[in-house]
Amino acid sequence: MIEIPILGALAYSAGTILERSILKIKKIKIGLYQVFSFLSIVLILLPFLYFFWKLDSGALQLKNILLLAGVIISAIIANLFVFYSEKWEKVTNLEPARILEPLFVVLLAIIFSLFTQGLYESNIKLIVPAIISALALVFPHIKKHHLYINKYILAAIFGSFFFALELILSRLILGFYSPITFYFFRCLGILLISLVMFRKQIKLPDRKILLKIIIAGGIWVVYRVAVYFGYLKLGVVFTTLITMLSAVFIYLLAFLFLKEKLNWKNILSSGIIIACVLYVLLG
Repeated sequence: MIEIPILGALAYSAGTILERSILKIKKIKIGLYQVFSFLSIVLILLPFLYFFWKLDSGALQLKNILLLAGVIISAIIANLFVFYSEKWEKVTNLEPARILEPLFVVLLAIIFSLFTQGLYESNIKLIVPAIISALALVFPHIKKHHLYINKYILAAIFGSFFFALELILSRLILGFYSPITFYFFRCLGILLISLVMFRKQIKLPDRKILLKIIIAGGIWVVYRVAVYFGYLKLGVVFTTLITMLSAVFIYLLAFLFLKEKLNWKNILSSGIIIACVLYVLLG
């Protein structure tokens, strides 16, 4: 079953690279990208709802509707922060901020486990390797005598936090839906609000860009459905640990296809992450 979050890690790597390449196009405004990105996701999900529809009555309770609203609002804030940072800052400069998301997820899961029963893991043998892996993600980006934070990097940090908050809130109500149904309602809510917010920016992009946006939307569907499935079947912290392998995949893809050299920090970081995953799987 761990193949599913591993697939999610691969999808995250591909989706991140493709999304950043689209946002770097000058004529693609943030609002336009957000509208068409979530429109493509909603349309991709529609046919799958026939086969995977699930909506338990508990989802219609007021507290759970409010939680879904919280998920949607957190996701909108997170996306706007991340899109803004990706639009105007170099990818390499953003990496330390973006990879804070798994660490935020693990830390928030620990906090929420104090107030909920059974939804978030509290096993120290799982939490410690997850925290070590999250810190290993940050390690390659620490530079001696150098701490550079501008408004774009700060935006990426806030984006990572709100994505983590959204994921933790999602687990509270995820059991009332199938992963596809939940992701559909989440993205539909984001799309409707975005149509209102960015109605003046809506303009059909050219075919090549639109095709890229649709492909990116499909990749994000694979990633999110895999993560939600992992949360339900494997747990939040365990799934987050597995999806940290996305950093290893990015390093490997960059080495194989972009001919980028790996420094010793990248190799050590990847080794630590793989070791933590194997420790949990074999322990």
